[in-house]
Amino acid sequence: MAKKLTILMFSGDYDKALAALILANSAKEMGVDVTMFYAFWGLLLLRDPEKMTLDEKSVYAKMFGIVTPNGPEELPLSKMNMAGLGKKMLQEMMKDVEAPSLTDFLKGARKKGIIFSACKLSVDVMGFKKEELLPEVQIITAQDYLQNALEADMQIFI
Repeated sequence: MAKKLTILMFSGDYDKALAALILANSAKEMGVDVTMFYAFWGLLLLRDPEKMTLDEKSVYAKMFGIVTPNGPEELPLSKMNMAGLGKKMLQEMMKDVEAPSLTDFLKGARKKGIIFSACKLSVDVMGFKKEELLPEVQIITAQDYLQNALEADMQIFI
C-alpha cells in the first residue's frame, strides 16, 4: 500500500508554491500518493490565466480578480520581492543552474497525476468559478480535506 502525503497550500507566494510543488513532485516520484489542497491565497496558483472572467461576479469579486495575480508566473516572492526585481533575480539564478520554473513543476505535477483540490469555501469567498481553475482541480470541503489528511502518512502546511 502506497504512502500518502497531503499538502495544504495556503500561501500565494512564488517561492512557497515552488517548494510545495518540488516536494509534491519528489514524493510522487518516490511512489507516494499526493493530494494538494489549496485554500485562499494558495488558489492563485490554480487559476488558469486563459480562462479568467469577470462575468456574473459581484463588484468585490471583480475588483479582487483584477488586482490578484493571474496564474503561477505572476505570484510575488514571500520575501525580498522588491517590486518584482527579487523574483526576476531568483528566476535568473534558477536558469543558471538549469532548474525548472514554477510552471514546469506545476505541469509535472499535473502530468504525474497529483491530485489538486480547492477549498469550496475559499473558492466561494474569493469569487472564483470552477471553469477559471485548471481542469484537474476538484472543489471539496474542508471536512473532505481533513478526512484525507487523517488517512495520510504525512501532512505539510505551506
